[in-house]
Formats: sequence, C-alpha cells, structure tokens
Amino acid sequence: MSDRLSAAARSEIEQAASRNGFPSEAVVEGEWLRLRSPWTRHEILAGHDGSRFLVAMRSPTIARELEGEGLVAVEPDAGNASACFAAADATRLHALLQRIYQLARSLPPEPLVAFEARTRDLPRATEAERLVVQRIGQDVFRESLMEYWGGRCPLTGITDPELLRASHIVPWAECESDAERLDVHNGLLLSALWDAAFDRALISFDDDGGVLASHKLSATARAALEIDFAPTLRLADGHRGRLARHRARLNG
Repeated sequence: MSDRLSAAARSEIEQAASRNGFPSEAVVEGEWLRLRSPWTRHEILAGHDGSRFLVAMRSPTIARELEGEGLVAVEPDAGNASACFAAADATRLHALLQRIYQLARSLPPEPLVAFEARTRDLPRATEAERLVVQRIGQDVFRESLMEYWGGRCPLTGITDPELLRASHIVPWAECESDAERLDVHNGLLLSALWDAAFDRALISFDDDGGVLASHKLSATARAALEIDFAPTLRLADGHRGRLARHRARLNG
C-alpha cells in the first residue's frame, strides 16, 4: 500500500460505499478509509495499492463466508484485520461491498439481535401474544434470507418478492432456540413452487447443492420444476448439517 490514498481512488471508494450500504462519512486512517453504516455494527477498511482496490474486515464470520463463495483472500495489510479481499476495478468493488453489506446484515448473530430488539417489551403470556412474537421472528428471518440470497431464488432466478418464500430447513417448531430459528444457514430463499416441494420433502439437496427428488414427485411436477436443469446451490457448512436432517424425510 502507498502512504496516501489518491483522490481518484478515494472518490471511487466513497461512491461505492454510499451506494452499497455504507453511506456514513468515511474516516481516513492512514492509507485506508474506514467505512461505516447506520444499519450494521460492522465496519470495514478500504484502500488502493496502486493497481487494485482492497477491502479488509475484522469479522472472521464474513471472511469465511466470502471465501466459501469463491473469493480468495490476500495478505491483510491493515491492523487487526481478519481478512482482506481485492477488487480489480470499480465495478468489482461495488459488488464486493454490496456482498459484504448483505452478509453483515444477515449472518448470525444479527437476525437474533434484531429479533430481540423488536420483541424485548412485548408480552408473551397468552397464545395470541406468543403468535405476535413468532410472526415478528418469521419476518426477521425472511428479511435476513432476502439479504443473504440477494433477493433472488437461487434455483429459478425469480426476484419478485411476492413469489419468494423463506424456507426453513429445520422447521420452526423443531428448532431448539431462537438463534437456530433465525439462522440464515437454517433457510433457503425459494420461489413458491420450489418452497412447497421442499417443505413437503419432495425435493432436497445434497452436500454439494445438487437437487435430490423424492420418488413421490410426479413426472408433471418434475417437469414444472425443471429439476433436470436446476443449478447447483451455493451452500455453507451451516446448511449441510441441517440438510442431512432434511434428506432423511425425502422418501419417508
């Protein structure tokens, strides 16, 4: 890294930050800019080494997720950073900051923190009151999945919110804690038909994200789902253990 961030690089970084979830005024720290957001507690550092943009973060959870999505970390050049990722140009910088923001908003423990804040003062004495709290939890879960999956069904590409469902892998009632109920790795964002098939264990996914179909699924349904052409899901380790439990229901 050079000792100073050029005016052009700083302008590109600030523009990308403001458009991708980090609009608060950046703080200069040597050759880095500290990027902040009013919507997440996570802060990140961004800079330029003369040939590429660099984005560093302290969160090992976000770093692991990015690496699981195929990004290759470079040697951290910022104090206390868990990982640093490179973006070759401004377009890739925008995409990287957007993904970091989505993960900062959706990965544990953020959904649980949001749920507890929204329900802290709500009564739970009656069944009706507990249902209100549950609905809030389901809303938080959906919002988190929308962030994590980028508002898109990964199997169909559908982005219409009205046609997307927050699908639990381990059902809400079977989860042992609110933390598991709200964990984005316990969910998939699926279009309505795929969600119905998944909920009824007519389809599931292997550890590599490939679709598995139950023998109970009709040929008509297979054709409507276009199972033979479905893309492979991008899965994290948190998905895989729960999907193993879901697969046990596939032909049950």
